[in-house]
Amino acid sequence: MSSNTSFVRSTLIMLGLGVLLLVGIVGTSLWLTRENRVYSDTVAEMRRIRSGSADLLSALQDAETGQRGFLLTGEQSYLDPFNLALKNLPERRKRLADAVANYPEYAGKLPDLDKAIDGKLAEVENTVALAQNGRQQEALAIVSNDSGRVYMDDARRLMIGFIGLTDEHLRVIVAEQLEAASDLQWVTVGGALAIVIVLGGAILIIFQHVRDLSRAREELEALNSGLEERVNERTEDLMQANQEIQRFAYIVTHDLRAPLVNIMGFLSELEASLIAVTAYVMADEKKPSESEIKEARLAVEEDLPEAMSFIRSSTRKMDSLINAILKISRDGRRKLVPERVDLKAAMETAAASVHHQVVAADGTMEMDIRVSALITDRFSLDQIVGNLFDNAVKYRYPGRPVKIAVRAMPAGKGRIKIDVEDNGRGIAKNDRERVFELFRRAGEQDQPGEGIGLAYVRSLIRNLGGDITVESIEGTGSTFTLLLPSDLTTIVKGTES
Repeated sequence: MSSNTSFVRSTLIMLGLGVLLLVGIVGTSLWLTRENRVYSDTVAEMRRIRSGSADLLSALQDAETGQRGFLLTGEQSYLDPFNLALKNLPERRKRLADAVANYPEYAGKLPDLDKAIDGKLAEVENTVALAQNGRQQEALAIVSNDSGRVYMDDARRLMIGFIGLTDEHLRVIVAEQLEAASDLQWVTVGGALAIVIVLGGAILIIFQHVRDLSRAREELEALNSGLEERVNERTEDLMQANQEIQRFAYIVTHDLRAPLVNIMGFLSELEASLIAVTAYVMADEKKPSESEIKEARLAVEEDLPEAMSFIRSSTRKMDSLINAILKISRDGRRKLVPERVDLKAAMETAAASVHHQVVAADGTMEMDIRVSALITDRFSLDQIVGNLFDNAVKYRYPGRPVKIAVRAMPAGKGRIKIDVEDNGRGIAKNDRERVFELFRRAGEQDQPGEGIGLAYVRSLIRNLGGDITVESIEGTGSTFTLLLPSDLTTIVKGTES
């Protein structure tokens, strides 16, 4: 039933897609046609501007040519083109002004052009009039002072500028028009191909409908075949978690039992001391013996303070252990916040926190980060790397400058590897796994702490879906290897599901 419904739905979708393609092709064709009409109208207007500029310049040059010929020869035949140019100039000026009215880049220059043309016409008409009245030398003197040439040069520059600007506009418009025509061609061809594809898709849907049942059956078989493997993986994870819980319970009960044994032992000391003090205090009017007085004083001066001191030390130790357990428990329950983390910047920030200690130990820190970023919980990553850097400095080899090297690189699909290498004391082979256990420390115990650092690191990194291992040589150094998913969201979603 669902397969038939899917088949009908797919067929309707293909039909709707075909209609949408046809509408899109028609709409695009109409739009491109309108754009082409706009381009044609603009081309016509640009051509009017160009021809108007060229005609006006030609008329002004004819007027100047007639003026110069008449002044130099005095022959009336030169006045014919002169008079014709003067007659045509007003109409050509109006035609150019009308053509550029809608284009500010041209119309803004018309006042300067009018000023130049008016100045040139005044000079031309004045000199011709003087020559006609027999004052040819005066006319030539006006021509020679170059005022008319300046006006002519300005007018020529402006009109040639109009022609050049118009040619550039025409070049751009023609290119855009050709591009629009090409787009129209490609839209038509692409639309035809899309329709063919849609028709082919509709045909494929028919065949796919037949194959859906067999594909579903294959997927079910594949799912069943992988189910056993996933069950085995989950079982192995559960067994490992159960072993860790048992080991954790043993360690906690063992380490908490020691302070309790101390407290019980020294309570016995208190009880014994209390007997001596009681005999002294409860003597009433009977004078206590010398031995009773000596025992009471010994109890008050030595036994009781010593017992109280050891009891206080044991309770402080228990409090420290309980706080360590609570810290790991709280961080294990903390909600992870996946975000994009710049790995190099995160490493540099963590390195900065121990920079003064490294420098004080004449040390160096090298980084080779080949992973730009990953999606993870920033707080957990900072805590993990920070603890490893702190340990590298804390457990350095005496008399040897500290050297820390950090390398990060891809480690297969969806995972990255981070190596934190130091040249410190190193870890004995039989202690390499113990150092990750709660309250367990390796080597010489000359540093403060409860032995929770690496246990805390392993708890954090496994909470991120990763793991940590160590390779080490005593007296040479250690390399801690972190394996992390490059995208924590996949782990978080899998856990939530």
